[in-house]
Amino acid sequence: MITELGHFAVCLALAVALVQTIVPLIGAHKGWSGWMAVADPAAVTQFLLLGFSFAALMHAFITSDFSVELVVSNSHTLKPLIYKIAGTWGNHEGSLLLWVLILAFFAACASWFGGNLPPSLKARVIGVQGLIGVAFLTFMIFTSNPFERFEIPPMDGRDLNPLLQDPGLAFHPPFLYLGYVGLSITYSFAIAALLEGRVDAAWGRWVRPWTLAAWVSLTIGIGLGSWWAYYELGWGGFWFWDPVENASFMPWLISAALLHSAIVVEKREALKAWTVLLAIIAFGFSLIGTFIVRSGVITSVHAFANDPERGIYILALFAFFVGGALMLYAARAGIMEAKGVFSSVSRESALVLNNVLLAVASFVVFIGTIWPLISELVWGRTVSVGPPFFNAAFTPFVVALAVILPFGAILPWKRAKADRAFVSLRVVLFLSVAAGALAFALQSGRSALGPVGLALGLWVILGAVADLWQRSGRGNLLSRLDRMRRLPRADWGKAVSHGGLGVTILSVAAMLSWQVEDIRVAQLNEPFDVGGYQITLKQVTEEQGPNYRSTMGWLEVVDGNRRFALNPERRFYPAAGMPTTEAGIDYGFMRDVYLVLGDPQANGAWTVRSYVKPLANWLWAGILLMSFGGLISLTDRRYRVAAGAGREAAKPVAAE
Repeated sequence: MITELGHFAVCLALAVALVQTIVPLIGAHKGWSGWMAVADPAAVTQFLLLGFSFAALMHAFITSDFSVELVVSNSHTLKPLIYKIAGTWGNHEGSLLLWVLILAFFAACASWFGGNLPPSLKARVIGVQGLIGVAFLTFMIFTSNPFERFEIPPMDGRDLNPLLQDPGLAFHPPFLYLGYVGLSITYSFAIAALLEGRVDAAWGRWVRPWTLAAWVSLTIGIGLGSWWAYYELGWGGFWFWDPVENASFMPWLISAALLHSAIVVEKREALKAWTVLLAIIAFGFSLIGTFIVRSGVITSVHAFANDPERGIYILALFAFFVGGALMLYAARAGIMEAKGVFSSVSRESALVLNNVLLAVASFVVFIGTIWPLISELVWGRTVSVGPPFFNAAFTPFVVALAVILPFGAILPWKRAKADRAFVSLRVVLFLSVAAGALAFALQSGRSALGPVGLALGLWVILGAVADLWQRSGRGNLLSRLDRMRRLPRADWGKAVSHGGLGVTILSVAAMLSWQVEDIRVAQLNEPFDVGGYQITLKQVTEEQGPNYRSTMGWLEVVDGNRRFALNPERRFYPAAGMPTTEAGIDYGFMRDVYLVLGDPQANGAWTVRSYVKPLANWLWAGILLMSFGGLISLTDRRYRVAAGAGREAAKPVAAE
C-alpha cells in the first residue's frame, strides 16, 4: 500500500509541477499578483509529495519488499541496513527520484527564503524551476519508474553493486546531486532575470548564496568520491579522470567561476552578460553529467545505466533548456550592458582572469572527456584519453590560477597599483619560494613537481592569511587581531576556502612527486623494506562478512620503535557475483602507509602492493577547508538581509 501511495505521489507531483510552471509565469507576465502567489504553495506541495514518494521507496528497500523490481535489482535480505538505505539512490531510477526531490527542495527553498525578492522575479524563478521539474518527472514516470512491480516476487534480491556498499559512497551521490541540481536554481535565476528584463547588483547578490550552496555541495561530493576511490578500489590513487569524475568536476569549475563573477555584478555592475551565460552553462554541464551517467555512451564504473534511448531524452532536455536559454540570452542582450568600469590592474580584472582560466580549464576537461565518443562517431576509431592528457593539459591552468589568486584577492576594486600589491605580498612570496627551493635542494633524483607544488600551495595559503591581515588595517597586534575577528564572515569564508585550495595543491603535488611504490611477491614471514618501513606478511585468512566472503591479509609494519598491523582484504559478494578490494591503510599526519593484497602465488606467497604516500590526508583536509569556507560565507548576515528589491539597483555592500 505504501508503495502505491508513493507512486501516486509522484504522479500528483507532476500535476502540481505543471501548475507551478504555468500559473506563476503567466501571472508574472500579466502582473497578476494572485497568480504569482500560487508559486509558493505549489513549490512546497511538490516538495512534500516527492519527499513522501522518496520515503515510500526507501521503506520498500528497508523492508526488503521484493515485489518492487528496483528492490530486487539493488538489494538483498542479508545486506546491512545502511546499504539498504543507500540502495534507494544507488541505481538509475532511485537516483532520478532523488534528483527531482532535490529539484523540488530548491524551489521550496526559494519560496521559504525568497521574501526579499520582487514578487515577479520570485514567481519566475519558481516557475522555471517547476518547468525543469515537469521535464524530469515526465522522464522518470514514463521511462524510469522506480515503483515498477513484479507480478510474482522472487524470494530474494540480486544485491546492490558491491562497489557501492561503502559508507563513503553511500553519502557521495546525495551531496553530488545537491550540487548538480543546486545549479538548476542559479539557472532559474538567470532565466527569470532575462524574462524580467533586469540584471543588476541586487540580482548578483541574490544569485550568490545559491551558487555558493551548490558549489559547497559539489565540493563535498567530489571529495567523498575521491576518498572512496582512494581506500576502496585499491589502485592507490585518488583521481583517475574517469568520465563520470569529470562530469562532476566540470560544473564545479564553472560554478566556481560563476561565484566569482557574481561578485563583480554585485559590487560593480559589470560582467552581467558573462555571469548570466555562466549560470546557463553551469546547469548545461549538470545535464551533460546526467547524460554521461545514464546513457551508457561512455563506459565508467560509476555509470548508473546503459540505455541510449534514455540518453536521447536527456539530450533533448539539454537542447531545450540550454538552447532555449541561449536564444533568450541573445534576445535580451541589451539589458545586460555593463555599468561599472575598471582598469587593467584591479580586482575586477583579476576576477575576469580567474573566470577565463576556470572556464577554459573546464572546456579542456570537456573535450578530453567526449573525444573518445567523437572519434568513434566521426572516424570510427576507438581512442583512449587518460590521465597523461588531463594532467598535461589541466596543470598549467591550476598553476596560473594559484599564481594570480593572492594578488587578485588583495587588489582594491576599480583601480589598483601592482607595486602596492607586491609590497603587501613580498614576505609571502619570499617564504613560498624559499620553501620550494629548500625542498628541491633536499630531494634527489625526482622531478620539480613536488617543490613547485609546495611553493604554490604555500603561496596560496599564506596569501589568504596576508589578505586577512591587510583587512585588519593599522595599529598594534591586539587591535589588528580584534578587527580581523570582526571582519564579515564572507571575508573569513573566502580566506579559508582559498587556504583549502592551497592545502589541496600542496598535497596533490607531494603525493604525485614523493610517493614510494613497491609491487612484489611476498613470502609468509619474510620482511621487506618500503620507504623506510619494514613490512611482513604474517598470514592470510578466510573470513565471513554479512553478505560477502573475505580473504584477509595480516601484515605487520615496523616504523622504528612503532609496530602496527594492517588488514587489506579481497571480498567476494556471492549474490552479485562480484569481487572488491579493500586497502589496509595506516593514516598519519605526514604520510599514509597503504597496502593492497593481490593474487595468490605458488608456495603460499601473495602479491602485495605497498605505498608510502606523503601528505595524503592533507588532500581531504584541503577539500574540507574549501567546503567549510563556503559554509562560513553562507552564514554572512549580508545574505540574509534585503538586497534592495524595491530599488532599480542595489547599493554595493562592504568590500569582499
